[in-house]
Amino acid sequence: MPTSIYDVDLDRNPANHRPLTPLDFLERAAAVHPDRTAIVHGALRRDYRGFHARAKRLASALAARGIGRGDTVAVMLPNTPAMLECHYGVPMTGGVLNTLNTRLDPAIIAFSLDHGEAKIVIVDREFSKTMKDALALCSVKPLVIDYDDPEYAGAGERIGSLEYEDFLAEGGEAFERAAPSDEWDAISLNYTSGTTGNPKGVVYHHRGAALLAQGNVITCGMGRHPVYLWTLPMFHCNGWCFPWSISLVAGTHVCLRQVRAKAMYDAIAEHGVTHLCGAPIVMSTLLNAPEAEKRPLPHRVEFFTAAAPPPEAVLAAMREAGFNVTHLYGLTETYGPSVVNDWHLEWDALAPGEQAAKKARQGVRYPVLEGLAVKDPVTMQDVPADGVTLGEVMMRGNVVMKGYLKNRKASDEAFAGGWFRSGDLGVMHPDGYVQLKDRSKDIIISGGENISSIEVEDALFRHPAVQAAAVVAKPDEKWGETPCAFVELKPGAAATTDEMIEWCRKHLAGYKIPRTVVFTELPKTSTGKIQKFRLRGMAREV
Repeated sequence: MPTSIYDVDLDRNPANHRPLTPLDFLERAAAVHPDRTAIVHGALRRDYRGFHARAKRLASALAARGIGRGDTVAVMLPNTPAMLECHYGVPMTGGVLNTLNTRLDPAIIAFSLDHGEAKIVIVDREFSKTMKDALALCSVKPLVIDYDDPEYAGAGERIGSLEYEDFLAEGGEAFERAAPSDEWDAISLNYTSGTTGNPKGVVYHHRGAALLAQGNVITCGMGRHPVYLWTLPMFHCNGWCFPWSISLVAGTHVCLRQVRAKAMYDAIAEHGVTHLCGAPIVMSTLLNAPEAEKRPLPHRVEFFTAAAPPPEAVLAAMREAGFNVTHLYGLTETYGPSVVNDWHLEWDALAPGEQAAKKARQGVRYPVLEGLAVKDPVTMQDVPADGVTLGEVMMRGNVVMKGYLKNRKASDEAFAGGWFRSGDLGVMHPDGYVQLKDRSKDIIISGGENISSIEVEDALFRHPAVQAAAVVAKPDEKWGETPCAFVELKPGAAATTDEMIEWCRKHLAGYKIPRTVVFTELPKTSTGKIQKFRLRGMAREV
């Protein structure tokens, strides 16, 4: 390749090039807004000066214990100040933060600790029994540090050799953080759900974390000094990178150990919460709360949700309650959300049904995602943008994972063809908006016809008695498989199988109507996603 005149005597140097990292965000916030409240947790109030100082003390203590570039520090913490401090203190050393799902069983936790080669584990006492059992199964022998949260009312056992505050006391605020030698350096390790076999370890890098954090601020219209309520678990995709986003705009983190209606309403009303994120179950919790637990909202609150698009009835109820809901989409492999249903103001004039159709779409790429497409997974050609032709949703760009830890085969498969293959099936609409139709493994093939479980679920969601619904394939001797619906009713509501089938008959083609309806509480993951693999097993038995 011929050399350009711009390649001569114009080299990178410390004055004009620095690897991107979200660690800069906290450093700047502490310098520019040192006295602004950074963290609220129960009675605790901590400003940015204190937040930054504690993160440096944590980093200093970790470094003194030998943590450096590429060393894994695992944490099993709820949404607490310590979890926020770990998002900065661990990578300040060059180490990699592994946030463990607090609701997983000891065997999976043990696998994660071994696979990630954890050198240190920080554990909230609420989860000490699970962690103790996990450590007994481990090959690694990490240093264990207990975290005593004053907001935890339980009495979990201390299993570590020292307590978190004592560990911080070993560090110093004068610690000079290690800038990543390369923005491609790993910053965090997140494990997929692992519904079949062992989970995969998704590796994030500093560049992607910095960009997705900025993308959140732009996409969510955060402005300066937002007040963010932690209803989304920080262990899930590093809280969609919001631990870094909020520092970028010197906002306030309002921590919440447990997602309960009264606690959420109290926090919103008392702290002036402007933004929160969560799965649809968080919306249900807010809407179905007893009137005595609800509080008037101080202003319209922005709510960002992923998973299945909320039904129109839920969106209307959220609007009435004072929330503006925006639908996001992404995967663990894309640092959380990287696609947004970017609402056009002129759509406000559409009829409710037409608005619902627009809201059902996943949307367009984040400003920091370079490519979003729906492609034929074999030919890698874009499918027609007709809103009908099915293909696999694919992404590429700086906010796609580094890869799967110690799993080159899975990484190569995920990146085959130069795009990240999501495994989600969808269509591309003429205006460039993507809409999911199903996971590739969730398409129901009945009598040779493809049935989208999402389409059937959407019809069920519209029934006024339905709080949640999931549809999976049930083996059938004649048709191969047929749709089986699992329905969770709203508190106090009642419905029958015949009523549900008749309802679907009014909204779906005949071959798409569920042959079986089961009323039950739907099994969900710790992040609120419905566990369809469990429902598929149940469908074989009914």
